[in-house]
Amino acid sequence: MKTLVRPALSLFVALTVVTGVVYPLAVTGAAKVAFPHQAAGSLIVKDGQAVGSSLIGQNFTDPGHFWGRPSATSPMPDNAANSGGSNLGPLNPALADAVKGRVEALKAADPGNAAPVPIDLVTTSASGFDPHISVAAAHYQVARVARARAVSPASLEALIEHHTEGRWLGLFGEERVNVLELNLDLDAIASKH
Repeated sequence: MKTLVRPALSLFVALTVVTGVVYPLAVTGAAKVAFPHQAAGSLIVKDGQAVGSSLIGQNFTDPGHFWGRPSATSPMPDNAANSGGSNLGPLNPALADAVKGRVEALKAADPGNAAPVPIDLVTTSASGFDPHISVAAAHYQVARVARARAVSPASLEALIEHHTEGRWLGLFGEERVNVLELNLDLDAIASKH
């Protein structure tokens, strides 16, 4: 029995050190060298203070800001500690009711906007905190934000164009806008005037 316990214990300790300490430290070190911004959480820093991550959505509700995708996380929207979608299927009445309520809220916030509501403004993402919206969703909100901030819609359109990220490798996905980065630039421009 002793002849089996000692090698098994030695192997357990060795594998624990290799897979639990050496390998994670090596991967983390390589990531910090190759991708320092991403390995540090893709933090967005303003005036020396971290204000968010470019990978995690923020909950903007003020009419003077662009709004991101709705979040299904709980107990609050965009809760990074509780990633997950609603898991409601397309035929679930609760999903239809949620979407209807979100469309009504968007229409109430901007009653003169007769454009079709982009789907990403009324449906949640799989993660629950998608930081991006479609370019169409950003353009849909221009009139409301311009009115709330008393700025020209053309200046907001230019800001959206500046923050539009292209397809990955020019082929995959859709063009998108990071809501936090867009709103931070919007606030910076407003503070200069």
